[in-house]
Amino acid sequence: MSDLLWQKPGVQVDAGIQAFLAGDDVLLDREFFLHDIAASAAHAEGLQRIGMLTAVELGDLKRELATLAEDFRSGAFVLDARFEDGHSAIEARLTERLGDAGRKIHAGRSRNDQVLVATRLWLKAQLARLAAVAGSIAKIALDRAEAEQSLPLPGYTHLQRAVVSSAGMWWAGWAEAFIDDAVRARDTLALVDCNPLGTAAGYGVNLRLDREHTTRALGFARMQVSPVYAQLSRGKFELAALEALGSATLDLRRIAWDLSLFTSAEFGFVALPAQYTTGSSIMPNKRNPDVIELLRATHASVAAARTEIEQLLSLPSGYHRDLQASKGAIVHGFGRGLAALELLPDLLANLEWQPARMRAAIDGGMYATDVAVEAAIAGVPFRVAYKAAAADAAAAGQGRTPEGSLAARTSPGAAADLRLHELRQRWDALG
Repeated sequence: MSDLLWQKPGVQVDAGIQAFLAGDDVLLDREFFLHDIAASAAHAEGLQRIGMLTAVELGDLKRELATLAEDFRSGAFVLDARFEDGHSAIEARLTERLGDAGRKIHAGRSRNDQVLVATRLWLKAQLARLAAVAGSIAKIALDRAEAEQSLPLPGYTHLQRAVVSSAGMWWAGWAEAFIDDAVRARDTLALVDCNPLGTAAGYGVNLRLDREHTTRALGFARMQVSPVYAQLSRGKFELAALEALGSATLDLRRIAWDLSLFTSAEFGFVALPAQYTTGSSIMPNKRNPDVIELLRATHASVAAARTEIEQLLSLPSGYHRDLQASKGAIVHGFGRGLAALELLPDLLANLEWQPARMRAAIDGGMYATDVAVEAAIAGVPFRVAYKAAAADAAAAGQGRTPEGSLAARTSPGAAADLRLHELRQRWDALG
């Protein structure tokens, strides 16, 4: 490791203390390294625009930064324990290749400034992925809702058979859920899409930095104006991003629960493609829905990451080293959450309904609500109609079919009026 920028003369750095201070920075910074390189190139452009670098120095720095990015992608350069963190690795490489020009790159910056802009760019990329996968899931659900809108499916409340439902209603529910998840991801992306580069450690610097230029160069929608707020937003923005992710993984958990039940022998409503199941290590007769179960578990990791960051934010204003711990939380939360969500589109596209089992599970009592509502339409007070239907629930299905029940369910959004065109318009608006 090269000399630490902050090391004071005559003070010996204790290896154990330094290892504790560094934590997992080198490993975690592999996630953010390319973003840190991009931000360093933009910062160098800004320094040249205010006369802190010559045009030749800027050209050399940008060339070496591009080379470092390519070496990192190819594996020729490894971010490892030789370095304190990603930022020190960049400066060490530039100093090794360019001497004093490399040492100038840190002017007007702090390590906190570097990690703040790198993680901000990373969060933008993760939220864009989240919006895209949520939109893909919604599209599959919409398409299947249209194709299977009249396929009867038992409807449950309290895990008990309740009314006749349909595959179309089931799919439409997930379509609308994941449209909302995509919208929330985009709205959160708009929130965090502001440039903190040039705010240093939260109080600015005595240089007229061209922050407008770096905002444009890095593709941010706006500049985060206040250096103080740049620090206040660290953790707050990460929390917002995890909340958007958690909105989708909560839906993932519930759809996985449905599929866990529907694929069981007791229900038998759904057959999964073979690749989504595994064999038992002890019971030769079984195939286990392990993928669904691990999808179901995913939200726990997102919730844990959210809680970790929330607990970090019991701080006064200004920069605090505590915030270093927010990096691990977002890497773990998004690493688990997005990987799980990105498995869902193919799973949903390829699951197969078992119509005979679904129809066989619809019993006569599931028409009792239809009987009560029809009596209310005829003028019987609903409470009276309800009690009469309850008293003779076993006979409620006489002369009725699932298709007839679905055709009569005309309230907006129900089986006979799914309003899929409205959901399609919302999906189209995602672009």
